[in-house]
Amino acid sequence: MIKRLVIALILIVIVVGGVVGFNLFRSHAIKQYFANMPKPKLTVSTTVAKPMTWKPEIQAIGTVSARSGVDLTVEVSGVVRQVAFKSNEKVKAGQLLVQLDDAVQRANLEAEKAQAALDQQNLERAIELQKRQVGPQSNVQQAQAAASASAAQVDSLQAVLDQKRLTAPFSGTIGIPQVDIGQYLTPGNVVATLQDLDTMRVDFTVPEQQLPDLKMGQPVRLGLTDDDLKFEGQVIGIDPKVDPSTRLASIRAEISNPNGALTPGQFAQVRVQLPAEENIIALPETALTTSLYGDYVYVVVPADKDGKATTGKVDPNDKNQNLVARQIFVKIGRRSEGRVEIREGVKAGDVVVNAGQNRLTNGAAVTIDNSVQPTQAQANPLGGTGSQ
Repeated sequence: MIKRLVIALILIVIVVGGVVGFNLFRSHAIKQYFANMPKPKLTVSTTVAKPMTWKPEIQAIGTVSARSGVDLTVEVSGVVRQVAFKSNEKVKAGQLLVQLDDAVQRANLEAEKAQAALDQQNLERAIELQKRQVGPQSNVQQAQAAASASAAQVDSLQAVLDQKRLTAPFSGTIGIPQVDIGQYLTPGNVVATLQDLDTMRVDFTVPEQQLPDLKMGQPVRLGLTDDDLKFEGQVIGIDPKVDPSTRLASIRAEISNPNGALTPGQFAQVRVQLPAEENIIALPETALTTSLYGDYVYVVVPADKDGKATTGKVDPNDKNQNLVARQIFVKIGRRSEGRVEIREGVKAGDVVVNAGQNRLTNGAAVTIDNSVQPTQAQANPLGGTGSQ
């Protein structure tokens, strides 16, 4: 009995030992397999850091208004007899817009013109008699005074009559009529708005630190969005005083608006162009990664057989070249048109990853594929140009 129990225990130990040994062997074999398996290469697209011409700009948000724009109103009270314009009509300077009832003024003017004509005839008669030495000089003087007074009264009544006519002070586009025929108007009642939309102006503010960079006549780009700055103009006014409460200075620019795309009152993105700077290293913003430890990029460098970085050059045509990504912390500067200025960390000639870096780690093996760029208009693929 005891002999059988011992034999059973020995068999159990052999079976359990065999199972444990097999599992240990299998785990060791799996570790060795993954340890010796080559790391997969990650595909990235790249851009070459090259000195370029940097066009710095002052960014601001402005309000668009017409170069000439007014809310039209009448000078005197009266009843509207004619509305001579339609909404959004192009009008010329001096064109009649609204006619008030002027029957009384016309009658008074005609009566005064008749009196003026009579006084002029009396003056001519007095002058003729004085030449014949029939009438005294005092009669000529009295007749001349009466004729002058009548002429002045005619001019006065003509001015009153003209005030019954509302005309366009300048050429432009007139808005929606705010009056109707038969309506009684008083000075201050807005008839319509008149805007010259061919040339617009935009008012914006800049911090006092940027005020020294602004000059009269500097080129300005403007648009309703950052991606569509299609309007061009120039700075025409710089306020010499900085607002002490906001520390901002007011600037005015004039913008050409040939197609009438800009409307008074709109907000617009403004870019004041400053003198160009040469030999600036700038990269697409897609190449930059921001973390709690700072801003960094990945630079592609050649590697030896063991995957360690070397100091050689990257050959984009060599598909068999071993390449690794190296993490480089950088100091950035200004941003413009999808690019960011790199002040420290990257030098000319460095091959920088601009897409695919979210999967990278420092020292990861990579392969370059520049057939697809994140933004073709902004990216500078390996072998491309570096000018903006």
